[in-house]
Amino acid sequence: MSSIKDRQRAAARARLEKEMAERATAAKKRRQRQAVIGAAIGVVVIAGVAVWVVTALGKDDTDKTSASSAPAGTVACQWIPEDGSTGSKVKDVGTPPANVPNVGTSTLTMDTNLGAITATVDLAKAPCTGGAFTYLASKKFWDNTKCHRLTTEGIKVLQCGDPTATGKGYRDTDGTGGPSFKYAEENLPTNAKPAYPKGTIAMAKTSEPSTTGSQFFITYADTDLPAEYTVLGKVTKGIEIVDTVAKAGTDNANGQGDGHPKKEVDIKTLTMTAAS
Repeated sequence: MSSIKDRQRAAARARLEKEMAERATAAKKRRQRQAVIGAAIGVVVIAGVAVWVVTALGKDDTDKTSASSAPAGTVACQWIPEDGSTGSKVKDVGTPPANVPNVGTSTLTMDTNLGAITATVDLAKAPCTGGAFTYLASKKFWDNTKCHRLTTEGIKVLQCGDPTATGKGYRDTDGTGGPSFKYAEENLPTNAKPAYPKGTIAMAKTSEPSTTGSQFFITYADTDLPAEYTVLGKVTKGIEIVDTVAKAGTDNANGQGDGHPKKEVDIKTLTMTAAS
């Protein structure tokens, strides 16, 4: 029989994924509609199999050439358009460059009303996420936003990164805000125990794959979650700020031990240094 702690962890994990569940549901319905249409034109598709094979093989060669042609020290990333049709609240900032650095490290700095929080980002391990952060930081995407969620039972995280979490009305946000693109998960802690130790900065997502965007969470205690959330980096300074916020507690808006932090965290600016 599961312990109370296990049940609390499971409930908190479910709430973590719930924030953008509408997006995943809408995407599933869209795929179902596409499947019906696909079945209706199946005969036509069969007639063109030979042409498809030749085209696919040619595309595979092209993809390989494209990947190999990325400049040294960079990697190609796929940015998936997000227009809000899946239920998210999109802040249109375009998309990052196709090729991003995959060597060296970058320093992430959040200047908050409670002090500075800094973290090291290993671009060799999470190049696309690091590239997305560098791009969004250059657009001042997170400036003047608030960390909108704190969990104190089951999992121990402070969640930030929703561009709609601004001003006094940030407590009304449903946590579905993000940029005009999403991308695949990377640097997953598949063999780590705990998966997300204290001080980890990791990316929030829905239950669907390739739904990483701009929202992230900071663990203020060792936290076990499925290894499905990209590890962006490790806090090197300012974790005591998150500790203070956690001790102040949550308003339980999403359930016991899950809601908005009572002690507000205002992100004045979020910056990323160039790879070094």
